[in-house]
Amino acid sequence: MEAFFCLARCRFSRLMVVMQLVMGVFVICISMASLHRFYTTDSFLPGLDDSANCARLHTVGADGYAGFDIRALADRVDDVLLQLAELQDKLEATALKIGKKTKKGKAHSKQENMTLLEFRRFLEDEVIHPLYGAHISLRLIRIPRPDPDGGDDDAPVVDPLVNFFMAEETRKYVTTKGNREGRPNVYGTNRTYGTIGHACVLMRRELDEYMSYDVGSYCPDDWDLGQRLMLGGCDPLPRRRCLARASKLFQRPMPINESLWRLPDDGNVRWSRYHCRGYRCLSARNPRPGYSRCVGCFDMDREKRRWVNDTSRNASLADFRIDEVLAVKPGEVRIGLDVSVGTGSFAARMRERGVTIVSAALNLGAPFAETVALRGLVPLYATMSQRLPFFDNTMDMVHTAGFFEGWVDLQLLDFVLFDWDRVLRPGGLLWVDRFACARRDLDDYMYMFLQFRYKKHRWVVSFKSKDEVYLSALLEKPPRS
Repeated sequence: MEAFFCLARCRFSRLMVVMQLVMGVFVICISMASLHRFYTTDSFLPGLDDSANCARLHTVGADGYAGFDIRALADRVDDVLLQLAELQDKLEATALKIGKKTKKGKAHSKQENMTLLEFRRFLEDEVIHPLYGAHISLRLIRIPRPDPDGGDDDAPVVDPLVNFFMAEETRKYVTTKGNREGRPNVYGTNRTYGTIGHACVLMRRELDEYMSYDVGSYCPDDWDLGQRLMLGGCDPLPRRRCLARASKLFQRPMPINESLWRLPDDGNVRWSRYHCRGYRCLSARNPRPGYSRCVGCFDMDREKRRWVNDTSRNASLADFRIDEVLAVKPGEVRIGLDVSVGTGSFAARMRERGVTIVSAALNLGAPFAETVALRGLVPLYATMSQRLPFFDNTMDMVHTAGFFEGWVDLQLLDFVLFDWDRVLRPGGLLWVDRFACARRDLDDYMYMFLQFRYKKHRWVVSFKSKDEVYLSALLEKPPRS
């Protein structure tokens, strides 16, 4: 008990000196451990002498460490050393500050003592947590290891980008997952890689923020951060081990015969990341609804009149009716893809005619994906940068409206059109619905569609304005051997 009370009365400055000594010993141990780990590479690659280890470490070749990111490893070690240096500077500054205060006299000496609770809090916040972070960073450093499957010359297994990212969950995701007991999985492979988009490297800070969460707890309300990553090319995103949030006011969805042409309940959407806080705000009458890529797509009365006989708006030759399109291939159009900006009204119209349409949907200022799903339709939450997750020659129809217009780069459009061609079956229909572009660019865009030598069922060019035109086309993919 006396020792306990003696500890409580100890001057904080003496404890700080002890902490500095401990920190010095800790840094020396870390340095020695790092050097030991570096010079004992043969423990990871048995059977090799020191010269062979050096050759593998520094030689770029098929049987060396060519795929190992030495720079990322060096950056990781530098981060750890920086954390330790910052902690040492903080402790030294605190000790110096306390030393100056103790010189003011004995009258203030009682104020310089710390209670055990305060001292414990200081150790946890200023010492233990930073040390733990540095410890985890060192533990997460990965060095290439021999291939357990007995590859060529026991070539090392290199986990891509494993030493590049800072967030522990990101590193765990990109690390190779070997099968238990070496048995092949359902795909016939012995290991599985977690894939991410290549642009994630350029958005490391945002991705580390996205992957910083408590495992098993609720995910942060940051779907907009995930979408920014996807639109920036970090697509696909890594999976997360947290529970997705949902609206606390979620109501039972309406039956399918009622939900197709009615807006969902406001309580079924989380509105925290939108300009509007309800569907009424998204009306076309609102001059600032928070989105601009579609006009009136949340007004169900207007949406009901699209792609059918419509006498209430100015009809155009570029407007094709669904029944006319389906009559081209009667009974053959069963499944398809809609690449548009909207709330799924095209899919709703096709569902009424027994056709299942998957609607590409991103939440560009409004809850498009949620609205499509709440109407009883299938949203595909994917960007145009991603290869379509469908097998070759499987879709009966691909429809696009208001998505690719005169802004799109020709090479990007070329990649996208070839992907659409891949998923369309022979005899499938490509419906280009009111593609808008400048008149001077029309020939370039026309060539992009004509290069596939599809059969033309309909091909219409009409004026949108003095300098802009609409291109609408209904094209059939030819058979290929």
